[in-house]
Amino acid sequence: MFVDVAKISIKAGKGGDGAVSFHREKFVAAGGPDGGDGGRGGNVIFQADDNLSTLMDFRYQRKYAARPGENGGAARCTGKNAPDLVIRVPRGTVVREASTGLVIADISGDGPVVVAKGGRGGWGNTHFASPTRQIPKFAKPGLPGEEFEVRLELKLIADVGLIGFPNVGKSTLISVLSAAKPKIANYHFTTLSPVLGVVRVGQEQSFVAADIPGLIEGASEGVGLGHDFLRHVERCRLLLHVVDVSGCEGREPAEDFEKINAELKNFSAELAGRPQIVLGNKCDIAAPEQIEAFRAYVEGLGLTFLPVSAATNQGLKSLPGLVWERLQALPPVQVYEPEFVPAALDVGERRYTIERTGEHEFTIDAPWLERILAGSDVDDYESLQYFQRQLADSGILAELVERGVQEEDTIKIGEYEFDYIF
Repeated sequence: MFVDVAKISIKAGKGGDGAVSFHREKFVAAGGPDGGDGGRGGNVIFQADDNLSTLMDFRYQRKYAARPGENGGAARCTGKNAPDLVIRVPRGTVVREASTGLVIADISGDGPVVVAKGGRGGWGNTHFASPTRQIPKFAKPGLPGEEFEVRLELKLIADVGLIGFPNVGKSTLISVLSAAKPKIANYHFTTLSPVLGVVRVGQEQSFVAADIPGLIEGASEGVGLGHDFLRHVERCRLLLHVVDVSGCEGREPAEDFEKINAELKNFSAELAGRPQIVLGNKCDIAAPEQIEAFRAYVEGLGLTFLPVSAATNQGLKSLPGLVWERLQALPPVQVYEPEFVPAALDVGERRYTIERTGEHEFTIDAPWLERILAGSDVDDYESLQYFQRQLADSGILAELVERGVQEEDTIKIGEYEFDYIF
C-alpha cells in the first residue's frame, strides 16, 4: 500500500539532573561541593533513506521518544549524553507541526536533520558554591526535550511530472522512456500510486520522471484520486501534459487540457505556472486533422506541442533530449524552508503569570521556577535563600505585594505550595 501522509508524536530526551555531592576523602577536611552536571538528552533526527518509498511504517508506530541524559555524579563527573533517535523516512518527506501546518524540516538532502532537540543537562551543586554559600545543597534539574506532534507528507522528488486524464497513456509512456514497470490496462485509475522512473539521456545525463495518477475534473476538491496525489507534482520543475489527441473516449483534447490546468490552478497557482510540454498521445489512431487542430491550439498558447504514440514509440526518440534541454534552464527542485519556530526552553526567559485563585491563594505559572524548585532542598536554609533570591530578582515578590498578598496566604507554584511570610 502506498502511504504518503502520516501523523506521529516525537519527544526528545530530557537532560540529566545535576548532582548534589560533597567531596569526602581521608585527611582532606571540608572538601566542598563536587556534584557533576547532567548529560544532554537525545535529539530526534530525521534521515532520508532511498530504500524507503512510502510512510507505511508510521501507520503502526506513532510515538517516538529519545532517551534522557544521564544524571551527574560525584567527583565532578558529568553524566553521559543520550544517543540520538534517528527516524528514517523516504527522501522528499516534509515534516510539519500538526496543529499549525508550518514546515519544521524538508528531508530532501543527504545529511541528518535535527527536528526535536534534547534537553540540556542540569548543573551540579559545584556551580553554586560561593564565599557566602559554601555548602549548596541544591542543583539544577535537566531541561525537558522538545516535544511535537508532527504531520509527515511525502512529496516525491522528480524533475518532470506526467499529468493528464486517466487512460491517456501516461503509464505506457513512462514505461517506454524509463525502466519503470507500472501496471498498464485499458481502464481508468489503473495507476493507484505515483510511479517514478529514471530517464537516461546520455552517459551521465538523466532526469527523474513521475507518473501522477488520478487527475480528473474536480481533483483539487477531492474528486477521484487527484486530491491525494497532486502534492507530488509540487516539486516537479517541468510538466509533461499528456492528452489523448485522438479523442477515442469521446472527449475533446482541448477541453481535457483546460480542465487539468484548471485543477492545477485551484490546487496551487504557483504549480499552474510551471512550464509545460504538451504531448498529443495516441497520434497513431488520430486523424491528421485532429493532430493539426490541437497543435494550432497549443502553439497558440505559446507552448511546445509534440505528437507521440507511447504504443508505437512514434515521436519519442527526441523527447528525452528536449526535456533535458528545458531542464537545464530551470531552477533546481524546490526545497521547503523551515517556518516553525519552537517555544524557547531556556531558563533565561523568565516569563510568568500570577493569578488569584482564592481569597487567600495565589497561583504562579512559571515553568522555569518549577525547574529551580525541583532541584532545591526546601528544608535547607541556603537552598531556600537561593530560591527566594530568584523570586525577588524576577519581580514576582514585588507583583505579589502589589496584588495585596497577606501573611500566611497560600502561594502555589506547580505541584508546590508555600505560606507567604513577610
